[in-house]
Amino acid sequence: MGELGLKIGVMVMMWSYSCGASNKVHPLVLIPGNGGNQLEARLTSEYKPTSLFCNRWYPLAKDENGWFRLWFDPSVFLAPFTKCFAERMMLYYHPKLDDYRNAPGVETRVPHFGSTQSLLYLDPYLKHATAYMAPLVESLTQIGYVNGETLFGAPYDFRYGLAAEGHPSQVGSKFLEDLKNLIEGASSSNAGRPVILVSHSLGGLYALQLLNRNSISWRRKFIKHLVAISAPWGGTVDEMLTFASGSTLGLPVVDPLIVRGEQRSSESNLWLLPNPKLFGRDKTLVTTKNRNYSAHDIADFLKDIGFPEGVYPFENRILPLMDKIEAPRVPITCVIGSGVKTPETLFYMTGDFDEQPEISYGDGDGTVNMVSLVALQSLWAHRGNQTVRVTRIGGVSHTSILKNEAALKEIIGEISRINLHGAP
Repeated sequence: MGELGLKIGVMVMMWSYSCGASNKVHPLVLIPGNGGNQLEARLTSEYKPTSLFCNRWYPLAKDENGWFRLWFDPSVFLAPFTKCFAERMMLYYHPKLDDYRNAPGVETRVPHFGSTQSLLYLDPYLKHATAYMAPLVESLTQIGYVNGETLFGAPYDFRYGLAAEGHPSQVGSKFLEDLKNLIEGASSSNAGRPVILVSHSLGGLYALQLLNRNSISWRRKFIKHLVAISAPWGGTVDEMLTFASGSTLGLPVVDPLIVRGEQRSSESNLWLLPNPKLFGRDKTLVTTKNRNYSAHDIADFLKDIGFPEGVYPFENRILPLMDKIEAPRVPITCVIGSGVKTPETLFYMTGDFDEQPEISYGDGDGTVNMVSLVALQSLWAHRGNQTVRVTRIGGVSHTSILKNEAALKEIIGEISRINLHGAP
């Protein structure tokens, strides 16, 4: 939609709202990305701190039942507390259960499910620094959406992922069940109108799994459209950097090696490794003095970086999910950034994965490679029963797409078009 079309759409939607017709919009559910909502924790008697800094008295700010904000907590900036954060965020894969669980003595919960509250700011006391979906939610309210009436949020424990058929995934499956119930409730409270799903990043993978794990009749009744923002359909090379050398979480003062173990333990991070089906066998993603690794060499890569325990869950729980990206027969719009330097090949020429590599860059949104961002379009190009529309916004990064004025205009314009005219 061009700028003129967007302005007309927004004007019509605002006119409808001012005339008391805000309930005519399709209800909308926001699904955040990895790290895109608050996460709370509580320590039990089973918790065994690894240092004095990590004792059960830290942090001091807890509610009457001992719950505190685990993500996002600004004390992660300080090295001793970074270790506490990492050990409390850690997941453990249990071979006998064939599933992931929290660290012993750490209970977690996701606050405010159904509301947008925990998606707005990762820390409500640091609104400017930790704003996430606040600009998008504000833009949605300007075209008539009302939180709790026509606008809903679906936060989740983003450390967990989903597993292929035949493997349990307690936390991820429970989220899909809760999300399904939220969608049905949102539709029911809005005269049976089907819901618009708006996802960011990892949320898009969850949304696609939700659609394909429910019947086509359910989708037709309850889903109007999926607007997927910055979705890493085929994973990212940047995730290989996270597994090999750790990620600073976008915080330059954080030592990536301190949080690397926790990041490797994340089930969702395994899900975000490059998809062999999309990245291919011939494209080198990581180079060392001993060998090259493509997306078909992920298992060897995990072993060689010192994380052999990740091989079984990757090959048995995650890889089948990557191989089976089915068209849900629901209209999909992908809104993506482009023209931002994005890691494409990592060079570890000393062979030391504790060091940060030299990086060769390609096109993408700074986090997700272009081949992953446009994957649905390439996979389903000849599917007559599946509509996929891709809107590219030049120079906009993976996270700034939720704040950038031009990007927000495109996103709101697409939602306005869906409400006014329906899917193409």
